[in-house]
Parts: sequence; C-alpha cells; structure tokens
Amino acid sequence: MRPQDVAILLKIISLEGKSWQMAGLSNLLGISASEISESLNRSRIANLIDYNKKNVSRQNFFEFLEHGVSYVFPQQPGAMARGLPTAHSHPAMKEIFKSDINYVWPDNKGTTMGLIIEPFYTRQVEAVKEDEVYYKLLAMVDVIRVGKVREVKYAISELKKDILSEPSY
Repeated sequence: MRPQDVAILLKIISLEGKSWQMAGLSNLLGISASEISESLNRSRIANLIDYNKKNVSRQNFFEFLEHGVSYVFPQQPGAMARGLPTAHSHPAMKEIFKSDINYVWPDNKGTTMGLIIEPFYTRQVEAVKEDEVYYKLLAMVDVIRVGKVREVKYAISELKKDILSEPSY
C-alpha cells in the first residue's frame, strides 16, 4: 500500500454513493488516472475495495484504519509552518479537544500556524478545500496517526459512523 491509497478510498467514501469514473476522481484529487488505477488495484488485492473496484469494502477499510494505519503510515509532527488544520486542530475536533499546539498540512495560503503533518499525497490540501466530508475523514485519520488515546477513541467513533453507515442511493 501507498499513502495515497488511503486518501483515494476516503474520497470514494466521501462521494456518498454517487457514481464516479476514474477520470473524474483524478480531477477531484489531482492524482493521475494511472496512479488511481494502480492504487485501486493495490486496494483490491488488500480486500479494501470490491472486485470491480467501485465499492469500498467498508468494514475491512475501517478495521485497517482503526488498527493498521498508524503502523503502516506513522507520522511524527514536524517543524512549525503555516497550513490547513488537521488532526485535533480540525474545526470538528477543535470544538471538543482544547490544545495549545496545532497540527497542519503545509499550505502557503493557510491561516493557521502549527506543526506539520505530512499529507497522504501532494495535492491533498487543494482537494479537501473542495469537499468538507473528505477533509473531515482525512483529519480523523490523522488523529489516529498522531493523537492521544482520548482523541483517537473519538476519531475512531466518528470514522465508524462515517465509514460503516452505507450511503443512501
């Protein structure tokens, strides 16, 4: 698996059951269609997406996020920079958890100063600016990667609701 595989599967989930094509996904994410195709192949081999590579195997993917993502894609906060808030600094988490330290994905246009958390792929910041659901999902996964126990438990419960509830078609 590669880090963008997680981001691609989360984007498919954020589409909430809407039909999608590889070219459209490529445009939404800023990832080439060939990289998306390779990613979906890896995810199919890992049983994280169905055989047709259209529907995320939500239970398997959730279990991977809950138990594996922090081991496969660990993250240590880096230097201080301007960026887009993530992990416990995401607006949805900020209401619940108070912290003097912010975590951010680097972004020159960002308004928040914080410790850098490397995004799963290069154009992630641009992609989340267009999709609040996607932004929240990625930020919750970052909580699992860098958060404290209480924050991680909360993020897992949020991801469980968001990932395991089937979309209404």
